[in-house]
Amino acid sequence: MNDPADRGTGSPSPPVSAWHRLAGSSVLLDGFHALKHALRFGAEVPLAVTADREATLALADELAPDVRQPLAALLTEVPEAVYASLVPRPHPTAVAALAVRPPREDGLRRLARTPRGAPVVVLDQPRNLGNAGAVIRLAAGFGATGVVTTGTLDPWHPTVVRGGAGLHFATAVERLDVVDLPPGPLFALDPEGEDIRGLKLPDDALLAFGSERSGLSADVRARADQLVALPMRPQVSSYNLATSVAMTLYHWSATGGAPA
Repeated sequence: MNDPADRGTGSPSPPVSAWHRLAGSSVLLDGFHALKHALRFGAEVPLAVTADREATLALADELAPDVRQPLAALLTEVPEAVYASLVPRPHPTAVAALAVRPPREDGLRRLARTPRGAPVVVLDQPRNLGNAGAVIRLAAGFGATGVVTTGTLDPWHPTVVRGGAGLHFATAVERLDVVDLPPGPLFALDPEGEDIRGLKLPDDALLAFGSERSGLSADVRARADQLVALPMRPQVSSYNLATSVAMTLYHWSATGGAPA
């Protein structure tokens, strides 16, 4: 099947050709808000397209005037069919961009630095891409040092980036084995742990959350310095992963921690 940009011309338009050349090695920013946040936090964005440049810039004027100027310089308008062909699930704002992923060495250095002024969130073998994205968005909002995943889920998967609204660029996001977790006391969330309301979580803590299906892995349990429980009404089985992370980060911030 021919690319929509080929019809009537015999060759792809320059932005489409550039998109296909960069896509395999770049981070997909799917939607206006993902692009907005990436720009705010210093992402290198070589290419951005929209099906309606005027509407996108009007949205920037309304919601993000601080990025209006770089957006105006960056955006290329393409036909709606071309835009839809470039992304797996077109966003309602009809905006998409490609960004350069930060060097892994930078993320590892940020996670390992001591002293840390904010916790690292550890997602132990997560399964749901959308949940992982929501956690990264939370971590960025609370000023956490970063989010680490163990297991097979790619924390830079396009669905995770979409769920995180482009806020991967506001915090460190890496996948690590348990043995390679950053230094610091590890507090693992578990129903059998000590009630979090009686604890003060240190700024250099690792806050570990088990997978949506099976909870904490044996490796993370063995690495944990303390098991911690969130308050929960009897006969309620669990919280959503992102909710658990939000409650824990809020407790940290309310007992002395502060967004960076």
